[in-house]
Amino acid sequence: MNVLHVCANPKPTEESVSKQLAAAFFGKLIELKPEVELVNVDLYDEKPPYYSYELFKRAWYPVFDEGYEPSKVEQMAMNYAAKQAELFNAADVLVLTTPMWNFALPAIMKAWIDQILCPGLTFSISKEEGVKPLHKVKSIVLLVASGGIYKEGDERDALSRQVRAAFGFVGIDDIEVVWAEGQNPLFFDNHEEKKALAIEAAAEIAEDIAELETDEAVAG
Repeated sequence: MNVLHVCANPKPTEESVSKQLAAAFFGKLIELKPEVELVNVDLYDEKPPYYSYELFKRAWYPVFDEGYEPSKVEQMAMNYAAKQAELFNAADVLVLTTPMWNFALPAIMKAWIDQILCPGLTFSISKEEGVKPLHKVKSIVLLVASGGIYKEGDERDALSRQVRAAFGFVGIDDIEVVWAEGQNPLFFDNHEEKKALAIEAAAEIAEDIAELETDEAVAG
């Protein structure tokens, strides 16, 4: 099993609840599946560029015009996207570790998603066939921490809706969310209890993924 872990939190683990969820998740997964191939991408070490006009032309003009020939500048604009898309396409499971900032994903995670969800890299698109995935990602695990509390379907939650919509576009509908909510100690005296419950849930999701991988291996 290949797992791509993309992290969008600049804090050290001892200060980052979302990273603590990731530690629990991967600790259990590797305990159960020591052979797992894990690739880590820290977006603060490998910063994605913001989506540019040159990247747009390189990605989309060939879709609109099969004879379009990208310039060297446009080719170079796809370098980061191509590298990250290769990691994404090789993964069976994608794990996103992120805080909620201002009710949504951090800009650096959104920039990464903008880079990899690119025609010709992770999906093909045409009028005749629609969108066809070029990846093999079967599921996504979203590890989130937030200061506030958000009920399911809360209109303030732009984060999980964005992830579901973006990756659903390329055929990934199996998305597990582990959410350490209520982490603002100014308003929630039980924030440590909530964190402990989320850490436990992260380990349980890892167990589910390990079991599913075992079942698929037996079936295969």
